[in-house]
Amino acid sequence: MKVTGDQALVKKINKSIILHTIRMFSPVSRAKVSEMTGLNKATVSNLVAELCGQELVTEAGPGESSGGRKPLMLHFNAMAGSVIGIELRVKQLTAVLCDLGGGILQELDYRLEAHDFPYVLEQMKRIIADLIAMAPPSPYGIVGIGVGVPGMVDEHGVVLFAPNLGWEMIDLRSILENSFSVPVTIDNEANAGAQGELNFGAARDVRHLLYISAGSGIGSGIIIGGELYKGARGYAGETGHMTIEAEGKPCSCGSRGCWELYASEKTYDNSGLTLPARTTRELVRHARSGQEDALRHFSSMGEYLGIGVTNLINSFNPELIVIGGALSEAEPWLGEPLRRVVAERTLPYHKQQLEITFSKLGSRGTMIGAGFSAVMHFLGNIRVTL
Repeated sequence: MKVTGDQALVKKINKSIILHTIRMFSPVSRAKVSEMTGLNKATVSNLVAELCGQELVTEAGPGESSGGRKPLMLHFNAMAGSVIGIELRVKQLTAVLCDLGGGILQELDYRLEAHDFPYVLEQMKRIIADLIAMAPPSPYGIVGIGVGVPGMVDEHGVVLFAPNLGWEMIDLRSILENSFSVPVTIDNEANAGAQGELNFGAARDVRHLLYISAGSGIGSGIIIGGELYKGARGYAGETGHMTIEAEGKPCSCGSRGCWELYASEKTYDNSGLTLPARTTRELVRHARSGQEDALRHFSSMGEYLGIGVTNLINSFNPELIVIGGALSEAEPWLGEPLRRVVAERTLPYHKQQLEITFSKLGSRGTMIGAGFSAVMHFLGNIRVTL
């Protein structure tokens, strides 16, 4: 198949390549951009001038000289606009206002008292409006909204099925775009978390990654060869609903014995815990004070997390596993039993050069990743596949 493009497309692609090179490596000189991209110096100079005119790139300096005049250094202007990143959880709605470089400017957290869509939508509109009001002045203002949802999402931003919320066929992207008149990206929350870790967290430069989002449910963001793997129709990663107990508890998805029934915050409601704990943060407080019930519960959850992680390691042979979501805050109590089970059960060659870590972004990974998707939509993440 022939791939062709006119001069305008070639210019757009080159401009995108230059912008993303500056975004990732700034401060950087024009000569270095030319060297890194393979584009000639005249092309780089002309397109950098356009990016400076658009206030996406700024100049400062001088930089180090290898002889002759010191070069001016190029910087990505992270404050050219703002994005909103949202994570929809079963019991919470959390959101951040970020600059274009992923820096958090504001953060809000609302408790959800119900799951019906009209109620949740009103809370989402409220949290978005509050963050818009907090946004600093910038050339482009709010350039996008990214939302991570605990369920299956199609390429049009329709939430097809979110079993933990009881939602089906919700056209969330269109509804939010009509309400706020800015581009909206919707994705599975684990995919958004994987993007957050890949670009801002523990997984930078990793080619084969499994990001496990563990909180009110469990999902996985799968990175293969440096790219997010979504499967044939975009639904890959619903690992919280893989069966780990053949005759186990019934799940809201319609199956039985699903992983998330034994290793997520769902266990707080069904385990007979004598301590009052609706969230991981509350149970962590009990664990810190040495409460035996909390310590026992986290140990059991860690073992069940290890069972599911072992299945994924044996299936995908990743180089890095990142545990993110709300349960990342319980690393001191989950880490040892999880790693012990993985060491006991994983195939020997799959364990070689494998690292298991907890998210450096903590429970913010999905929000930051969702915001990053909105940034990429704004900046024009152009890719050409031959």
